Amino acid sequence: MDRLVLDSKIESLRRCVARVTAKCPPTVEGLAADIDAQDVVVLNLSRAVQLCVDIAMHRLTDLDVAMPQTMGDAFSALASQGIISAELCQRMRGAVGFRNLAVHNYDTISWAIVFEIAHTRLDDFRTFAKAMLT
Repeated sequence: MDRLVLDSKIESLRRCVARVTAKCPPTVEGLAADIDAQDVVVLNLSRAVQLCVDIAMHRLTDLDVAMPQTMGDAFSALASQGIISAELCQRMRGAVGFRNLAVHNYDTISWAIVFEIAHTRLDDFRTFAKAMLT
């Protein structure tokens, strides 16, 4: 894996997580009422998931494994190689589900779920990044 590509993607991931942290209001009601915050948070969460998928696929190209057919399968392949834990794999697969909803069905997003992700799941991205750097 090209270390410069990895470092660039990890830095982009860090910026996305930082934007979510900075822009997500302190209450779910605040998020539900602030369309600008909604856009910033959802866009950066979606980007963070996509970056993790990209990083996973880059990592998998260095291994002698079949390439995954879906985004979620990229995390399963990493888990089967012992690169990430089964627990992190499941959380990242869930993040892909959120990303798909955000990209394809934005009008049905639950702001309570987005708020929960923004306030309790950002460490999943950090943990994933650390695993990719080791």
